[in-house]
Amino acid sequence: MLELAATATTSGGLVSSMMASLAIGVPSLAHLSPLDIAVIVIYFAMVMWIGFYLKKRANTSEEFFMAGREMTAWIAGLSFVSANLGSLELMGWAGSAYQYGILAAHWYWIGAVPAMLFLGIVMMPFYYVSKTHSVPGYLKLRFGQGSSIVAACSFAFMTILMSGVNMFSMALVMKVVLGWDITFSIVISSLAVAAYVALGGLRSAIFNEVLQFVLIWGGALLVPILGLIEAHGWTGLKAQIIHNFPTQDYLHMWKGVGHFSDNPMGVHWTGIVFGLGFVISFGYWTTDFLVVQRVLAANSLRSARIAPVIGSYFKMAVPFIVILPGLLALVVLHNPDGSLMHLVGEDVVSAHPGMGLHSYNEVLPLMLVRYCSPGLLGLGITALIAGFMSGMAGNVSAFAAVWTYDIYQPLINKKAPDQHYVSVGRWATILGVVVSIGAAYLVMNAKGIMDYVQALFSFFIAPLLGSILMGMFWKRATKAGGFWGLLIGTITSIGLWAWVKADPSALRYVAISPDAKDMAENMYRALWSFGATVIITFVVSMFGTARPVAELNGLVYGATKLPKEEPVPFYKNEWYWAALAVVLFLALNIIFW
Repeated sequence: MLELAATATTSGGLVSSMMASLAIGVPSLAHLSPLDIAVIVIYFAMVMWIGFYLKKRANTSEEFFMAGREMTAWIAGLSFVSANLGSLELMGWAGSAYQYGILAAHWYWIGAVPAMLFLGIVMMPFYYVSKTHSVPGYLKLRFGQGSSIVAACSFAFMTILMSGVNMFSMALVMKVVLGWDITFSIVISSLAVAAYVALGGLRSAIFNEVLQFVLIWGGALLVPILGLIEAHGWTGLKAQIIHNFPTQDYLHMWKGVGHFSDNPMGVHWTGIVFGLGFVISFGYWTTDFLVVQRVLAANSLRSARIAPVIGSYFKMAVPFIVILPGLLALVVLHNPDGSLMHLVGEDVVSAHPGMGLHSYNEVLPLMLVRYCSPGLLGLGITALIAGFMSGMAGNVSAFAAVWTYDIYQPLINKKAPDQHYVSVGRWATILGVVVSIGAAYLVMNAKGIMDYVQALFSFFIAPLLGSILMGMFWKRATKAGGFWGLLIGTITSIGLWAWVKADPSALRYVAISPDAKDMAENMYRALWSFGATVIITFVVSMFGTARPVAELNGLVYGATKLPKEEPVPFYKNEWYWAALAVVLFLALNIIFW
């Protein structure tokens, strides 16, 4: 099953030979057969065809940025999850599972499911009824232009950095599996995304995301299934992990989080519940325009409400293809001499070039090479490419919308024809890809992909959540309160990060324990930032004059008359499926306690 190739090969067919001649080759783990290459080429042909085909349906700004608001609940729901299931999710969390064990699954269950249900049941009516094009657009309606600009700029900055993470992840696959030079891989793999998003806009991104969702599952399922067979099932895997790592608890989600020093992640349950489960999770799933944009494209309010509920079921299943491979790698990856392979941080690999070290981020490609034979390897790599395109297209299309609607239109050109804004969106797509290439190189200096990502979330998502919640649920919140709360909350988060960078011992104050580690810092920094936003918004608002209630219709809970939905059978009702999702969520946490 495992096919190793120490040097670049010429037997992978004409295409791979041409690529190898263009790239600056490095030792690869495998080579692609003509069948593998055919699978990948067919996939690229399909996504490009979708982009060209949908170009004729992306002529107005509503069509280009919001897909004409014509998506069904299922398409919006699958796109909602797929936009989040980028290659950084696949590779980053597989690497984190290798580092921290099953604790990484918290990011899929308590770190996602409650927030997704809250978005669908509680928040979506406000977004949908206000007909806003973006989350900064909602802030403009609620708090005015100042808050919207702060949110739009921070979101655009974060989106570009996240897009760089996806780009780096894809290039890492090419480097590990095929031996391609990482710069060559970054440039080549980004061109396709720039093309089909610039052509077909959000509609093209959404339809490709649904296709990519199917491919991701089809390709990524191979590793956990074959891995469990080799490890003699879940029971055998647990026994081998305990044997190999007797002093570390890699197998419990809640049992070891009573103290920072009792688990490999160095976190406390308060950080998981309040930092991850509330601030970071609710911030990402309810205010990150990357995912909210997909739901806003739904064809009705009911579709918009049930789409995140549908997504929550798939989100609960994702650990099977992401977390499980990381756990399997702890026992099945071996060096050529038969000893257990030990992966290290990206910074350690960079500091020791030529040593043959592999980083945590390379877990999934290493497992793919181990289990996939010709043909299946092509399918597995296509799954990772699909993940990359899904994640990057999501970031780039969201960046184009926010740049055009919330930065360019209010600040640079307020009264241009609609076609002009479509052109600006297309150019913003290309610009976003170019800037993302630079951001990809920042990730190379991070210890792990997800450490970098969680730091970004705490900078920008946490204060945005505080501002949105205060605006949506407190009628007394004022324009000045919203602006200063969001600005100071963002500065607080970045300031705490800079403090720990300058003085690592400050981590004990930010994360409230001398035993805390990097992930705990991200969680508690998000909490501090959220708290600062809420307090500043409250205090400043108390010294100002609130808007009349009549002006808050469609913006604030208690002041909005929501449209009445027609009765439907229980199996089409969002409340029924949300309640079932809660039961399943609780069961999973108890089983893996």
